[in-house]
Amino acid sequence: MITLVEIDENNWLEAARLQVKQSQQGFLDRAIGILARGYVYRGCNARVFGIAHEQRLVGLALVRDCTEEPACYDLQQFMIDGRFQNRGYGTQALEQLMQLLEKERRFSCVEVCVHREDAPALRLYQKAGFADTGYIDADAPECLHLMAFFPQKA
Repeated sequence: MITLVEIDENNWLEAARLQVKQSQQGFLDRAIGILARGYVYRGCNARVFGIAHEQRLVGLALVRDCTEEPACYDLQQFMIDGRFQNRGYGTQALEQLMQLLEKERRFSCVEVCVHREDAPALRLYQKAGFADTGYIDADAPECLHLMAFFPQKA
Protein backbone atom coordinates (compact mmCIF):
# COMPACT_ATOMS: atom_id res chain seq x y z
CA MET A 1 0.00 0.00 0.00
CA ILE A 2 1.19 3.50 -0.84
CA THR A 3 1.30 6.24 1.79
CA LEU A 4 2.40 9.86 1.74
CA VAL A 5 5.01 10.53 4.40
CA GLU A 6 6.80 13.57 5.75
CA ILE A 7 10.41 14.06 4.68
CA ASP A 8 12.47 14.69 7.79
CA GLU A 9 15.95 14.23 9.25
CA ASN A 10 15.43 10.46 9.35
CA ASN A 11 14.62 9.85 5.69
CA TRP A 12 15.90 12.78 3.64
CA LEU A 13 19.05 10.92 2.56
CA GLU A 14 16.93 8.01 1.33
CA ALA A 15 14.76 10.53 -0.51
CA ALA A 16 17.80 12.22 -2.06
CA ARG A 17 18.93 8.91 -3.57
CA LEU A 18 15.72 8.39 -5.56
CA GLN A 19 16.04 8.75 -9.31
CA VAL A 20 13.90 8.33 -12.38
CA LYS A 21 14.91 6.32 -15.42
CA GLN A 22 17.55 7.89 -17.62
CA SER A 23 14.97 8.50 -20.37
CA GLN A 24 12.94 10.66 -17.94
CA GLN A 25 15.76 12.77 -16.55
CA GLY A 26 15.09 15.68 -18.91
CA PHE A 27 11.52 15.97 -17.64
CA LEU A 28 12.07 16.16 -13.88
CA ASP A 29 14.50 17.59 -11.40
CA ARG A 30 16.78 15.22 -9.48
CA ALA A 31 15.50 14.20 -6.06
CA ILE A 32 17.95 16.49 -4.27
CA GLY A 33 16.67 19.34 -6.46
CA ILE A 34 13.09 18.55 -5.47
CA LEU A 35 14.08 18.68 -1.80
CA ALA A 36 15.87 21.99 -2.39
CA ARG A 37 12.85 23.47 -4.19
CA GLY A 38 10.72 22.55 -1.19
CA TYR A 39 13.03 24.66 0.95
CA VAL A 40 13.25 27.55 -1.51
CA TYR A 41 9.46 27.73 -1.92
CA ARG A 42 8.75 27.44 1.82
CA GLY A 43 7.26 30.96 1.71
CA CYS A 44 4.64 29.56 -0.70
CA ASN A 45 3.64 26.78 1.72
CA ALA A 46 5.71 24.26 -0.26
CA ARG A 47 5.60 20.68 0.94
CA VAL A 48 7.65 17.74 -0.21
CA PHE A 49 5.89 14.43 0.33
CA GLY A 50 7.66 11.12 0.36
CA ILE A 51 5.80 8.39 -1.47
CA ALA A 52 6.30 5.17 0.48
CA HIS A 53 5.50 1.53 -0.11
CA GLU A 54 5.80 -0.62 3.01
CA GLN A 55 7.99 1.94 4.81
CA ARG A 56 10.37 2.29 1.82
CA LEU A 57 10.49 5.54 -0.14
CA VAL A 58 9.67 4.99 -3.80
CA GLY A 59 9.04 8.57 -4.91
CA LEU A 60 8.56 12.24 -4.15
CA ALA A 61 5.98 14.94 -4.77
CA LEU A 62 6.34 18.70 -4.34
CA VAL A 63 3.27 20.92 -4.02
CA ARG A 64 3.19 24.64 -3.36
CA ASP A 65 0.51 27.29 -3.14
CA CYS A 66 0.20 29.54 -6.17
CA THR A 67 -1.65 32.73 -5.27
CA GLU A 68 -1.31 34.30 -8.73
CA GLU A 69 -4.36 33.90 -10.95
CA PRO A 70 -5.53 31.31 -11.44
CA ALA A 71 -4.87 30.64 -7.77
CA CYS A 72 -4.28 26.91 -7.29
CA TYR A 73 -2.14 24.19 -5.83
CA ASP A 74 0.94 23.92 -8.05
CA LEU A 75 2.15 20.33 -8.34
CA GLN A 76 5.75 21.26 -9.14
CA GLN A 77 7.32 17.80 -9.18
CA PHE A 78 6.04 14.25 -9.00
CA MET A 79 8.32 11.28 -9.44
CA ILE A 80 8.52 7.56 -8.86
CA ASP A 81 11.99 6.03 -8.73
CA GLY A 82 12.77 4.06 -11.89
CA ARG A 83 13.12 0.82 -9.90
CA PHE A 84 9.51 1.07 -8.73
CA GLN A 85 7.68 2.26 -11.83
CA ASN A 86 4.86 0.40 -13.59
CA ARG A 87 3.42 -0.97 -10.34
CA GLY A 88 0.60 1.54 -9.93
CA TYR A 89 2.42 3.49 -7.22
CA GLY A 90 2.20 6.80 -9.12
CA THR A 91 -1.54 6.42 -9.64
CA GLN A 92 -2.12 5.57 -5.98
CA ALA A 93 0.10 8.40 -4.74
CA LEU A 94 -1.53 10.97 -7.03
CA GLU A 95 -4.99 9.86 -5.86
CA GLN A 96 -3.95 10.26 -2.22
CA LEU A 97 -2.34 13.63 -2.87
CA MET A 98 -5.45 14.90 -4.66
CA GLN A 99 -7.65 13.69 -1.79
CA LEU A 100 -5.43 15.44 0.75
CA LEU A 101 -5.49 18.72 -1.21
CA GLU A 102 -9.25 18.47 -1.79
CA LYS A 103 -9.79 18.01 1.94
CA GLU A 104 -7.65 21.11 2.69
CA ARG A 105 -9.35 22.99 -0.15
CA ARG A 106 -7.46 26.27 0.10
CA PHE A 107 -7.83 26.31 -3.69
CA SER A 108 -10.39 24.82 -6.05
CA CYS A 109 -7.87 23.18 -8.38
CA VAL A 110 -4.42 21.70 -8.93
CA GLU A 111 -2.13 22.66 -11.82
CA VAL A 112 0.82 20.74 -13.21
CA CYS A 113 3.20 21.56 -16.05
CA VAL A 114 4.20 18.48 -18.08
CA HIS A 115 6.66 18.20 -20.95
CA ARG A 116 4.60 17.37 -24.04
CA GLU A 117 6.96 14.45 -24.86
CA ASP A 118 6.52 12.81 -21.44
CA ALA A 119 3.74 10.46 -22.57
CA PRO A 120 3.61 8.33 -19.37
CA ALA A 121 3.18 11.43 -17.19
CA LEU A 122 0.53 12.86 -19.50
CA ARG A 123 -1.43 9.59 -19.32
CA LEU A 124 -1.17 9.53 -15.52
CA TYR A 125 -2.49 13.07 -15.14
CA GLN A 126 -5.23 12.68 -17.74
CA LYS A 127 -6.38 9.48 -16.03
CA ALA A 128 -6.56 11.46 -12.77
CA GLY A 129 -8.85 14.08 -14.36
CA PHE A 130 -6.36 16.73 -15.44
CA ALA A 131 -7.06 18.53 -18.72
CA ASP A 132 -4.96 20.83 -20.89
CA THR A 133 -5.68 24.49 -20.15
CA GLY A 134 -4.32 25.64 -23.51
CA TYR A 135 -1.95 28.05 -21.78
CA ILE A 136 1.56 28.20 -23.26
CA ASP A 137 4.28 29.70 -21.10
CA ALA A 138 6.81 31.60 -23.24
CA ASP A 139 9.57 30.37 -20.90
CA ALA A 140 8.50 26.71 -21.28
CA PRO A 141 6.78 26.26 -24.67
CA GLU A 142 7.58 22.53 -24.60
CA CYS A 143 5.23 22.04 -21.64
CA LEU A 144 1.49 21.56 -21.38
CA HIS A 145 -0.30 23.15 -18.46
CA LEU A 146 -2.85 20.73 -17.07
CA MET A 147 -5.46 21.47 -14.43
CA ALA A 148 -7.84 19.39 -12.34
CA PHE A 149 -10.74 20.96 -10.45
CA PHE A 150 -12.19 19.59 -7.25
CA PRO A 151 -15.91 18.83 -7.34
CA GLN A 152 -18.20 21.58 -6.09
CA LYS A 153 -19.34 21.08 -2.51
CA ALA A 154 -23.07 20.49 -2.19
